[in-house]
Amino acid sequence: MRSLKIWFVSLALAWLGACSMGGSQESGQGRLLAKVHNKTLYLSELDGMFPEGTTGDDSLVIIQAYVERWIREALLLNEAEQNVPSDLNIDKLVRDYRASLIRHNYEKALVEQSLDSVVTEEQLNAFYQANKEQYQLETPIMRCFFIKVPAPVEEPEKLRKLWNSNEEGALEKLIEYCNAYAETYALEDSAWYKVEEIAMEMPKGTLTPDNVGAKREFSQRDGEFLYYLRVFEVKNRKDIAPLGYIEEQARKVILRSRREKLLEEKIEAMYQRELRRNNIQTYY
Repeated sequence: MRSLKIWFVSLALAWLGACSMGGSQESGQGRLLAKVHNKTLYLSELDGMFPEGTTGDDSLVIIQAYVERWIREALLLNEAEQNVPSDLNIDKLVRDYRASLIRHNYEKALVEQSLDSVVTEEQLNAFYQANKEQYQLETPIMRCFFIKVPAPVEEPEKLRKLWNSNEEGALEKLIEYCNAYAETYALEDSAWYKVEEIAMEMPKGTLTPDNVGAKREFSQRDGEFLYYLRVFEVKNRKDIAPLGYIEEQARKVILRSRREKLLEEKIEAMYQRELRRNNIQTYY
């Protein structure tokens, strides 16, 4: 299959060379495709760009598109090279960038090997108690049940009974109903939602930050949908956010702090090790 693909590419290039004023160019590096000032592009640099089943015509299209893009990039690079500021130390930038890449990849490997990524409930609670003042709400949030069902409503009496039922298993049956018929629903009593998120699913003006406190439970119908809302708890703007609302954010902060501490400890251990081996010298 690979030899057939090479044959297609060669055939396409032969046709391309026949149509070119300059004809084909060969060198020790292989087939030359383009040259811009002192920059060259060889066919070998396109290795892996031709998918299985590529025909000669397809190969030609791929080659032409790549060459045209490469020429423009080479022209831009050449122009940039001619206008490098005298105070720009390219070699230092390259060294710094190389060092940054190497360090980043090694740090990533260290973290993957050594970082404890499990955050317990106790750790989350401890973090929250120590930092909760930093998490003031910018918009009202609430815990609620919400259902939005298209009209005409399927089995409306069943929905009404399940919504009002406190019997064991009723919530699971209500979720099953919503999975089958609801446009959208929220039936997790520990989850927090922005008031505006729920309000967007209802007729305009039905639910707002100003009236949410007065609308603890109601149902409403318009020409398209039936809505059920039951509000359990509301937190207003500038209230301290509950842990459940910021849990994922808190988890990320805890892990980032662990990562930084891990790297500091690893670097300090390396420093002490190399100091003992007399591999560190200072001259000041």
